[in-house]
Amino acid sequence: MSTHHICYIKLLIVIIVIAFLQIISSLHNRDMTQTNLTAQNITSDFLQTLLERDYVHQCTNLEGLDQKLSKGPIVAYIGFDCTANSLHVGSLVQIMMLRHLQQSGHKPIVLMGGGTTRIGDPTGRDESRKMLTDDQIQSNMDGIRQVFRKFLTFGEGTTDAVMVNNADWLDQLNYIDFLRDMGTHFTINRMLTFESVKLRLEREQPMTFLEFNYMILQAYDFLELNRQHNCALQIGGSDQWGNIINGIELTRRVEGNEVFGLTSPLITTANGTKMGKTAGGAVWLNEDMRSAYEYWQFWRNTDDADVGRFLRLFTELPLDEITRLEALQGAEINDAKKILANEATTLCHGREAALHAEEAARKAFEEKSLGADLPSTDISASHLQEGIGILDLYMQAGLATSKGEARRLINQGGARVNDEKISDTECVISMAQLNDQGSIKLSAGKKRHILVKPV
Repeated sequence: MSTHHICYIKLLIVIIVIAFLQIISSLHNRDMTQTNLTAQNITSDFLQTLLERDYVHQCTNLEGLDQKLSKGPIVAYIGFDCTANSLHVGSLVQIMMLRHLQQSGHKPIVLMGGGTTRIGDPTGRDESRKMLTDDQIQSNMDGIRQVFRKFLTFGEGTTDAVMVNNADWLDQLNYIDFLRDMGTHFTINRMLTFESVKLRLEREQPMTFLEFNYMILQAYDFLELNRQHNCALQIGGSDQWGNIINGIELTRRVEGNEVFGLTSPLITTANGTKMGKTAGGAVWLNEDMRSAYEYWQFWRNTDDADVGRFLRLFTELPLDEITRLEALQGAEINDAKKILANEATTLCHGREAALHAEEAARKAFEEKSLGADLPSTDISASHLQEGIGILDLYMQAGLATSKGEARRLINQGGARVNDEKISDTECVISMAQLNDQGSIKLSAGKKRHILVKPV
Protein backbone atom coordinates (compact mmCIF):
# COMPACT_ATOMS: atom_id res chain seq x y z
CA MET A 1 0.00 0.00 0.00
CA SER A 2 1.39 3.41 -0.98
CA THR A 3 2.25 6.16 1.47
CA HIS A 4 -0.45 8.28 -0.16
CA HIS A 5 -3.14 5.66 0.60
CA ILE A 6 -1.93 5.23 4.20
CA CYS A 7 -2.18 9.00 4.81
CA TYR A 8 -5.63 9.02 3.26
CA ILE A 9 -6.81 6.17 5.52
CA LYS A 10 -5.37 7.89 8.61
CA LEU A 11 -7.18 11.10 7.70
CA LEU A 12 -10.41 9.18 7.18
CA ILE A 13 -10.02 7.52 10.59
CA VAL A 14 -9.50 10.92 12.26
CA ILE A 15 -12.62 12.30 10.59
CA ILE A 16 -14.66 9.28 11.69
CA VAL A 17 -13.40 9.55 15.28
CA ILE A 18 -14.23 13.27 15.48
CA ALA A 19 -17.68 12.64 14.01
CA PHE A 20 -18.24 9.82 16.50
CA LEU A 21 -17.25 12.05 19.42
CA GLN A 22 -19.63 14.78 18.26
CA ILE A 23 -22.46 12.24 17.94
CA ILE A 24 -21.78 10.93 21.46
CA SER A 25 -21.69 14.51 22.77
CA SER A 26 -24.97 15.43 21.07
CA LEU A 27 -26.63 12.25 22.34
CA HIS A 28 -25.41 13.00 25.85
CA ASN A 29 -26.75 16.53 25.68
CA ARG A 30 -30.04 15.28 24.28
CA ASP A 31 -30.39 12.79 27.14
CA MET A 32 -29.96 15.64 29.62
CA THR A 33 -32.36 17.91 27.77
CA GLN A 34 -36.11 18.07 28.13
CA THR A 35 -38.06 20.43 25.91
CA ASN A 36 -41.77 20.98 25.22
CA LEU A 37 -42.32 20.83 28.96
CA THR A 38 -45.76 21.18 30.59
CA ALA A 39 -47.04 21.68 34.14
CA GLN A 40 -48.77 18.29 34.14
CA ASN A 41 -47.64 15.91 36.91
CA ILE A 42 -45.44 18.63 38.44
CA THR A 43 -45.68 18.74 42.23
CA SER A 44 -43.34 21.63 43.14
CA ASP A 45 -44.77 25.15 43.24
CA PHE A 46 -41.67 26.67 41.66
CA LEU A 47 -41.61 24.53 38.52
CA GLN A 48 -45.38 24.72 38.16
CA THR A 49 -45.25 28.53 38.25
CA LEU A 50 -42.40 28.66 35.74
CA LEU A 51 -44.08 26.28 33.33
CA GLU A 52 -47.48 27.98 33.55
CA ARG A 53 -45.92 31.37 32.88
CA ASP A 54 -43.69 30.17 30.00
CA TYR A 55 -40.33 30.72 31.68
CA VAL A 56 -38.87 27.32 30.80
CA HIS A 57 -36.97 26.44 27.64
CA GLN A 58 -34.86 23.44 28.70
CA CYS A 59 -34.27 21.47 31.87
CA THR A 60 -31.98 18.62 32.87
CA ASN A 61 -33.87 15.77 34.55
CA LEU A 62 -37.14 17.64 35.14
CA GLU A 63 -38.59 14.79 37.21
CA GLY A 64 -35.54 14.63 39.47
CA LEU A 65 -35.51 18.40 39.94
CA ASP A 66 -39.24 18.41 40.71
CA GLN A 67 -38.74 15.74 43.39
CA LYS A 68 -35.85 17.64 44.97
CA LEU A 69 -37.84 20.89 45.02
CA SER A 70 -40.78 19.11 46.63
CA LYS A 71 -38.70 17.72 49.51
CA GLY A 72 -37.73 21.11 50.94
CA PRO A 73 -35.81 24.31 50.25
CA ILE A 74 -33.02 24.07 47.71
CA VAL A 75 -30.38 26.61 46.70
CA ALA A 76 -30.23 27.92 43.11
CA TYR A 77 -28.17 30.57 41.38
CA ILE A 78 -27.89 32.79 38.33
CA GLY A 79 -24.67 34.53 37.34
CA PHE A 80 -24.45 38.10 36.11
CA ASP A 81 -21.24 39.57 34.68
CA CYS A 82 -20.52 43.21 35.50
CA THR A 83 -20.26 44.67 32.00
CA ALA A 84 -22.34 47.81 32.77
CA ASN A 85 -23.40 49.62 35.93
CA SER A 86 -26.98 48.44 35.56
CA LEU A 87 -28.80 45.43 34.18
CA HIS A 88 -31.46 46.01 31.52
CA VAL A 89 -34.83 44.49 30.68
CA GLY A 90 -33.06 41.66 28.82
CA SER A 91 -32.03 40.26 32.23
CA LEU A 92 -35.47 40.67 33.76
CA VAL A 93 -36.66 37.13 32.95
CA GLN A 94 -33.83 35.64 35.02
CA ILE A 95 -34.44 38.13 37.84
CA MET A 96 -38.13 37.21 37.90
CA MET A 97 -37.21 33.51 38.00
CA LEU A 98 -35.13 34.13 41.12
CA ARG A 99 -38.05 36.05 42.60
CA HIS A 100 -40.45 33.17 41.95
CA LEU A 101 -37.86 30.77 43.40
CA GLN A 102 -37.77 32.70 46.67
CA GLN A 103 -41.55 33.10 46.82
CA SER A 104 -41.83 29.31 46.41
CA GLY A 105 -39.75 28.74 49.56
CA HIS A 106 -36.26 28.29 48.12
CA LYS A 107 -32.98 30.19 48.44
CA PRO A 108 -31.60 32.32 45.59
CA ILE A 109 -27.94 33.11 45.06
CA VAL A 110 -27.07 36.12 42.93
CA LEU A 111 -23.58 35.46 41.60
CA MET A 112 -21.68 38.58 40.62
CA GLY A 113 -19.03 37.86 37.98
CA GLY A 114 -16.26 39.96 39.45
CA GLY A 115 -13.78 37.38 38.18
CA THR A 116 -15.34 36.20 34.91
CA THR A 117 -16.02 39.76 33.75
CA ARG A 118 -12.26 40.12 33.36
CA ILE A 119 -12.50 37.61 30.51
CA GLY A 120 -15.93 38.29 29.03
CA ASP A 121 -18.55 35.75 28.03
CA PRO A 122 -18.11 34.94 24.31
CA THR A 123 -21.65 33.54 24.04
CA GLY A 124 -23.61 35.07 21.17
CA ARG A 125 -20.82 37.41 20.09
CA ASP A 126 -18.67 37.67 16.97
CA GLU A 127 -15.88 39.56 18.70
CA SER A 128 -14.22 39.86 22.08
CA ARG A 129 -15.78 42.05 24.74
CA LYS A 130 -14.05 45.23 25.78
CA MET A 131 -11.61 44.57 28.61
CA LEU A 132 -12.58 46.42 31.80
CA THR A 133 -10.34 47.52 34.66
CA ASP A 134 -10.86 46.23 38.20
CA ASP A 135 -12.19 49.66 39.21
CA GLN A 136 -14.72 49.65 36.37
CA ILE A 137 -15.86 46.14 37.28
CA GLN A 138 -16.31 47.14 40.92
CA SER A 139 -18.26 50.26 39.95
CA ASN A 140 -20.53 48.20 37.69
CA MET A 141 -21.04 45.65 40.45
CA ASP A 142 -22.12 48.37 42.89
CA GLY A 143 -24.69 49.61 40.38
CA ILE A 144 -26.07 46.15 39.66
CA ARG A 145 -26.50 45.39 43.38
CA GLN A 146 -29.20 48.07 43.53
CA VAL A 147 -31.41 46.17 41.09
CA PHE A 148 -31.74 42.99 43.10
CA ARG A 149 -32.78 44.64 46.35
CA LYS A 150 -36.00 45.65 44.57
CA PHE A 151 -36.89 42.10 43.58
CA LEU A 152 -35.43 39.85 46.32
CA THR A 153 -35.27 39.74 50.12
CA PHE A 154 -31.70 39.46 51.38
CA GLY A 155 -30.68 38.22 54.81
CA GLU A 156 -29.53 35.26 56.87
CA GLY A 157 -32.74 33.21 56.78
CA THR A 158 -33.24 29.83 55.12
CA THR A 159 -34.83 31.34 52.03
CA ASP A 160 -33.18 34.77 52.15
CA ALA A 161 -31.17 35.65 49.07
CA VAL A 162 -27.40 36.04 49.21
CA MET A 163 -25.07 37.80 46.81
CA VAL A 164 -21.59 36.39 46.18
CA ASN A 165 -18.68 37.34 43.94
CA ASN A 166 -16.84 34.67 41.95
CA ALA A 167 -13.64 36.71 42.23
CA ASP A 168 -13.52 35.45 45.83
CA TRP A 169 -12.44 32.01 44.59
CA LEU A 170 -11.26 32.64 41.04
CA ASP A 171 -8.66 35.17 42.23
CA GLN A 172 -7.21 32.54 44.56
CA LEU A 173 -6.69 29.87 41.92
CA ASN A 174 -3.21 28.64 41.15
CA TYR A 175 -3.25 28.28 37.37
CA ILE A 176 -1.14 25.11 37.21
CA ASP A 177 -3.09 23.41 39.99
CA PHE A 178 -6.37 24.47 38.38
CA LEU A 179 -5.35 23.06 35.00
CA ARG A 180 -4.24 19.79 36.58
CA ASP A 181 -7.33 19.35 38.78
CA MET A 182 -10.06 20.66 36.48
CA GLY A 183 -8.65 20.51 32.95
CA THR A 184 -8.87 16.74 32.75
CA HIS A 185 -12.68 16.93 32.97
CA PHE A 186 -13.04 18.92 29.72
CA THR A 187 -12.38 17.73 26.18
CA ILE A 188 -11.65 20.06 23.28
CA ASN A 189 -13.85 17.86 21.09
CA ARG A 190 -16.89 18.58 23.17
CA MET A 191 -16.12 22.24 23.79
CA LEU A 192 -16.01 22.80 20.03
CA THR A 193 -19.65 21.66 19.78
CA PHE A 194 -20.99 24.42 22.04
CA GLU A 195 -22.85 27.26 20.34
CA SER A 196 -20.60 30.01 21.73
CA VAL A 197 -17.62 28.40 19.98
CA LYS A 198 -19.39 27.12 16.85
CA LEU A 199 -20.79 30.58 16.13
CA ARG A 200 -17.33 32.11 15.98
CA LEU A 201 -15.86 29.29 13.91
CA GLU A 202 -18.73 29.21 11.42
CA ARG A 203 -18.42 32.96 10.88
CA GLU A 204 -14.63 32.70 10.71
CA GLN A 205 -14.26 35.15 13.60
CA PRO A 206 -11.26 34.77 15.94
CA MET A 207 -11.81 33.42 19.46
CA THR A 208 -9.01 33.99 21.92
CA PHE A 209 -7.69 31.33 24.28
CA LEU A 210 -8.74 33.67 27.09
CA GLU A 211 -12.40 33.52 25.99
CA PHE A 212 -12.15 29.77 25.42
CA ASN A 213 -11.48 29.42 29.15
CA TYR A 214 -14.70 31.22 30.08
CA MET A 215 -16.87 28.12 29.95
CA ILE A 216 -14.45 26.27 32.25
CA LEU A 217 -14.54 29.06 34.80
CA GLN A 218 -18.35 29.20 34.71
CA ALA A 219 -18.47 25.45 35.28
CA TYR A 220 -16.10 25.90 38.21
CA ASP A 221 -18.47 28.51 39.67
CA PHE A 222 -21.21 25.87 39.88
CA LEU A 223 -18.84 23.42 41.52
CA GLU A 224 -17.69 26.01 44.06
CA LEU A 225 -21.25 27.11 44.89
CA ASN A 226 -22.21 23.46 45.38
CA ARG A 227 -19.31 23.05 47.79
CA GLN A 228 -19.89 26.25 49.74
CA HIS A 229 -23.68 26.62 49.68
CA ASN A 230 -24.97 23.18 48.66
CA CYS A 231 -26.27 24.85 45.49
CA ALA A 232 -28.19 22.33 43.37
CA LEU A 233 -29.55 24.34 40.46
CA GLN A 234 -28.17 26.80 37.93
CA ILE A 235 -30.61 28.95 35.96
CA GLY A 236 -29.74 30.94 32.86
CA GLY A 237 -30.79 32.03 29.40
CA SER A 238 -31.03 29.50 26.60
CA ASP A 239 -27.65 30.62 25.23
CA GLN A 240 -26.04 29.40 28.47
CA TRP A 241 -27.13 25.77 28.06
CA GLY A 242 -23.70 24.45 27.11
CA ASN A 243 -21.98 26.29 29.97
CA ILE A 244 -24.57 24.98 32.43
CA ILE A 245 -24.10 21.39 31.23
CA ASN A 246 -20.36 21.78 31.80
CA GLY A 247 -20.97 22.82 35.40
CA ILE A 248 -23.31 19.90 36.01
CA GLU A 249 -20.79 17.42 34.63
CA LEU A 250 -17.87 18.93 36.54
CA THR A 251 -19.78 18.85 39.84
CA ARG A 252 -20.79 15.23 39.26
CA ARG A 253 -17.25 14.13 38.38
CA VAL A 254 -15.43 16.00 41.14
CA GLU A 255 -17.92 15.82 44.03
CA GLY A 256 -20.22 13.00 42.92
CA ASN A 257 -23.26 15.24 43.46
CA GLU A 258 -26.28 15.46 41.20
CA VAL A 259 -27.13 19.04 40.29
CA PHE A 260 -29.56 20.48 37.75
CA GLY A 261 -29.83 23.07 34.98
CA LEU A 262 -32.77 25.14 33.83
CA THR A 263 -32.88 27.69 31.00
CA SER A 264 -35.37 30.32 29.89
CA PRO A 265 -36.20 31.03 26.23
CA LEU A 266 -34.73 33.95 24.33
CA ILE A 267 -37.31 36.72 24.66
CA THR A 268 -37.98 38.78 21.56
CA THR A 269 -40.80 41.19 20.80
CA ALA A 270 -43.45 40.47 18.19
CA ASN A 271 -41.41 42.35 15.57
CA GLY A 272 -38.34 40.19 16.27
CA THR A 273 -36.40 42.75 18.34
CA LYS A 274 -34.30 41.35 21.17
CA MET A 275 -35.88 42.15 24.52
CA GLY A 276 -34.36 45.16 26.26
CA LYS A 277 -33.19 46.95 23.12
CA THR A 278 -34.98 49.98 21.65
CA ALA A 279 -34.21 52.72 19.18
CA GLY A 280 -33.35 54.89 22.16
CA GLY A 281 -30.92 52.35 23.61
CA ALA A 282 -31.09 49.73 26.36
CA VAL A 283 -34.00 49.80 28.82
CA TRP A 284 -31.98 49.96 32.04
CA LEU A 285 -33.40 48.89 35.40
CA ASN A 286 -31.62 51.54 37.50
CA GLU A 287 -33.56 54.80 37.68
CA ASP A 288 -30.48 56.97 37.26
CA MET A 289 -30.05 55.42 33.79
CA ARG A 290 -33.71 55.13 32.79
CA SER A 291 -36.36 57.18 34.61
CA ALA A 292 -39.45 55.51 36.04
CA TYR A 293 -41.52 57.45 33.51
CA GLU A 294 -39.49 56.18 30.55
CA TYR A 295 -39.58 52.68 32.01
CA TRP A 296 -43.38 52.89 32.30
CA GLN A 297 -43.59 54.13 28.72
CA PHE A 298 -41.53 51.18 27.47
CA TRP A 299 -44.14 48.75 28.78
CA ARG A 300 -47.07 50.97 27.73
CA ASN A 301 -45.76 50.83 24.15
CA THR A 302 -45.83 47.02 24.06
CA ASP A 303 -47.07 45.50 20.81
CA ASP A 304 -50.61 44.11 21.03
CA ALA A 305 -49.33 40.61 20.25
CA ASP A 306 -46.93 40.68 23.23
CA VAL A 307 -49.31 41.83 25.97
CA GLY A 308 -50.38 38.43 27.32
CA ARG A 309 -46.88 36.96 27.19
CA PHE A 310 -45.32 39.96 28.93
CA LEU A 311 -48.02 39.98 31.62
CA ARG A 312 -47.13 36.37 32.44
CA LEU A 313 -43.38 36.96 32.44
CA PHE A 314 -43.03 40.42 33.95
CA THR A 315 -45.92 40.78 36.40
CA GLU A 316 -47.37 38.73 39.25
CA LEU A 317 -50.99 39.09 38.22
CA PRO A 318 -53.09 35.89 38.55
CA LEU A 319 -53.20 33.82 35.38
CA ASP A 320 -56.99 34.05 35.05
CA GLU A 321 -56.76 37.85 35.11
CA ILE A 322 -54.02 37.74 32.46
CA THR A 323 -56.22 35.52 30.29
CA ARG A 324 -58.99 38.13 30.53
CA LEU A 325 -56.69 41.02 29.72
CA GLU A 326 -54.98 39.43 26.71
CA ALA A 327 -58.40 38.67 25.18
CA LEU A 328 -59.30 42.38 25.00
CA GLN A 329 -59.73 43.70 21.48
CA GLY A 330 -59.43 47.03 19.73
CA ALA A 331 -58.87 50.10 21.87
CA GLU A 332 -59.52 48.09 25.04
CA ILE A 333 -56.11 46.39 24.72
CA ASN A 334 -54.65 49.75 25.79
CA ASP A 335 -56.13 49.18 29.25
CA ALA A 336 -54.18 45.93 29.45
CA LYS A 337 -51.00 47.76 28.40
CA LYS A 338 -51.46 50.33 31.16
CA ILE A 339 -51.88 47.54 33.70
CA LEU A 340 -48.72 45.87 32.35
CA ALA A 341 -46.84 49.18 32.63
CA ASN A 342 -48.09 49.79 36.18
CA GLU A 343 -47.32 46.29 37.42
CA ALA A 344 -43.87 46.06 35.81
CA THR A 345 -42.90 49.55 36.99
CA THR A 346 -44.13 48.80 40.51
CA LEU A 347 -41.82 45.80 40.75
CA CYS A 348 -38.81 47.79 39.57
CA HIS A 349 -39.44 51.29 40.97
CA GLY A 350 -42.31 51.00 43.46
CA ARG A 351 -46.05 51.65 43.31
CA GLU A 352 -45.76 55.40 43.89
CA ALA A 353 -43.38 55.83 40.94
CA ALA A 354 -45.71 53.78 38.72
CA LEU A 355 -48.72 55.91 39.61
CA HIS A 356 -46.75 59.13 39.03
CA ALA A 357 -45.66 57.86 35.63
CA GLU A 358 -49.22 56.90 34.69
CA GLU A 359 -50.50 60.34 35.68
CA ALA A 360 -47.71 62.11 33.79
CA ALA A 361 -48.57 60.07 30.70
CA ARG A 362 -52.26 60.87 31.05
CA LYS A 363 -51.54 64.58 31.23
CA ALA A 364 -49.11 64.45 28.31
CA PHE A 365 -51.33 62.43 26.01
CA GLU A 366 -54.90 63.19 27.07
CA GLU A 367 -54.62 66.79 28.28
CA LYS A 368 -51.55 67.77 26.21
CA SER A 369 -50.04 69.40 29.29
CA LEU A 370 -46.35 69.27 30.05
CA GLY A 371 -46.55 66.88 32.97
CA ALA A 372 -44.07 67.48 35.78
CA ASP A 373 -42.80 63.90 35.62
CA LEU A 374 -41.86 63.89 31.94
CA PRO A 375 -38.18 63.06 31.39
CA SER A 376 -36.01 66.11 30.85
CA THR A 377 -32.62 66.96 29.43
CA ASP A 378 -30.45 70.02 29.96
CA ILE A 379 -29.06 72.15 27.18
CA SER A 380 -26.69 75.11 27.20
CA ALA A 381 -28.63 78.37 27.57
CA SER A 382 -26.09 80.21 25.44
CA HIS A 383 -26.43 77.57 22.73
CA LEU A 384 -30.20 77.92 22.80
CA GLN A 385 -29.92 81.73 22.60
CA GLU A 386 -27.94 81.37 19.38
CA GLY A 387 -30.51 78.94 18.04
CA ILE A 388 -30.31 75.17 17.44
CA GLY A 389 -31.35 73.37 14.29
CA ILE A 390 -34.33 71.11 14.88
CA LEU A 391 -32.44 68.05 13.64
CA ASP A 392 -29.58 68.64 16.08
CA LEU A 393 -32.01 69.31 18.92
CA TYR A 394 -33.81 65.98 18.41
CA MET A 395 -30.47 64.20 18.44
CA GLN A 396 -29.29 66.00 21.59
CA ALA A 397 -32.59 65.20 23.32
CA GLY A 398 -32.21 61.49 22.50
CA LEU A 399 -35.38 61.32 20.41
CA ALA A 400 -33.38 60.54 17.26
CA THR A 401 -30.09 58.74 16.76
CA SER A 402 -29.16 60.61 13.57
CA LYS A 403 -30.13 63.61 11.48
CA GLY A 404 -31.61 61.22 8.94
CA GLU A 405 -33.91 59.70 11.56
CA ALA A 406 -34.94 63.17 12.79
CA ARG A 407 -35.62 64.31 9.21
CA ARG A 408 -37.82 61.26 8.54
CA LEU A 409 -39.71 61.90 11.77
CA ILE A 410 -40.47 65.47 10.67
CA ASN A 411 -41.38 64.51 7.11
CA GLN A 412 -43.76 61.84 8.40
CA GLY A 413 -45.52 64.34 10.66
CA GLY A 414 -44.36 62.84 13.96
CA ALA A 415 -42.31 65.77 15.32
CA ARG A 416 -43.85 68.38 17.61
CA VAL A 417 -42.51 71.30 19.60
CA ASN A 418 -44.77 72.31 22.49
CA ASP A 419 -47.48 70.13 20.88
CA GLU A 420 -47.27 72.05 17.58
CA LYS A 421 -46.39 69.97 14.51
CA ILE A 422 -43.04 70.77 12.86
CA SER A 423 -42.87 70.45 9.08
CA ASP A 424 -39.68 72.38 8.28
CA THR A 425 -36.52 70.30 8.67
CA GLU A 426 -34.42 73.48 8.56
CA CYS A 427 -36.21 75.38 11.33
CA VAL A 428 -34.24 76.71 14.28
CA ILE A 429 -35.32 76.45 17.92
CA SER A 430 -34.37 79.24 20.34
CA MET A 431 -35.34 80.88 23.62
CA ALA A 432 -38.50 82.09 21.86
CA GLN A 433 -39.96 78.60 22.18
CA LEU A 434 -39.63 78.46 25.98
CA ASN A 435 -43.00 77.94 27.68
CA ASP A 436 -44.22 79.43 30.96
CA GLN A 437 -42.33 76.72 32.88
CA GLY A 438 -39.06 77.66 31.20
CA SER A 439 -38.72 74.52 29.06
CA ILE A 440 -39.46 73.23 25.58
CA LYS A 441 -41.51 70.08 25.08
CA LEU A 442 -40.27 67.88 22.24
CA SER A 443 -42.39 64.99 20.99
CA ALA A 444 -41.60 62.09 18.68
CA GLY A 445 -44.87 60.51 17.70
CA LYS A 446 -47.67 60.22 20.25
CA LYS A 447 -45.75 58.35 22.95
CA ARG A 448 -42.25 59.80 23.29
CA HIS A 449 -41.82 63.18 24.96
CA ILE A 450 -39.03 65.06 26.69
CA LEU A 451 -38.60 68.48 28.25
CA VAL A 452 -35.57 70.49 27.11
CA LYS A 453 -34.37 72.88 29.84
CA PRO A 454 -31.71 75.58 29.39
CA VAL A 455 -29.00 75.72 32.05
